[in-house]
Amino acid sequence: MKIVVIQGPNLNMLGVREQQIYGPMKLEQIHAQMKDFAAQNKIEIEFFQSNLEGELVDRIQECFGDAQGIIINPAAYTHTSIAIRDAISAVGIPTIEVHISNIHRREEFRKTNMIAPVCSSSIVGFGPFGYHLAMVGMTQIMTEIKAAQEAQQKAAQTAE
Repeated sequence: MKIVVIQGPNLNMLGVREQQIYGPMKLEQIHAQMKDFAAQNKIEIEFFQSNLEGELVDRIQECFGDAQGIIINPAAYTHTSIAIRDAISAVGIPTIEVHISNIHRREEFRKTNMIAPVCSSSIVGFGPFGYHLAMVGMTQIMTEIKAAQEAQQKAAQTAE
């Protein structure tokens, strides 16, 4: 199983920006913890961060046929990007949205979420631990998909 972790704008500034909201952990530290989880669970993992909407869309599209899951923190694009929403919808890959802060308890404009309706799940407000929860959630989703595929194969063999 391969998971691609896609990080949106300003997440490269974690540990520096607004620590009262996002905490002191740097993005590299979050990724290191995710790598450890992936290695323990025999998961291939890749990371991508960009401040540019089009680059995020391109990376989502590149996942088609290459990855079985996406974990994405679209950051500020959560509230504005139909392009990212459409890319997630187009590739049809299980996607978990992560937000370090609880976007529902913040400014009114952050309560609009363009991305959540096309994601398998959203994890908000758990700080950097939300990424770990997303990894656990993605492994569960992949287990369920695999079991469903095996059941279909078994049913098809029985029908023959």
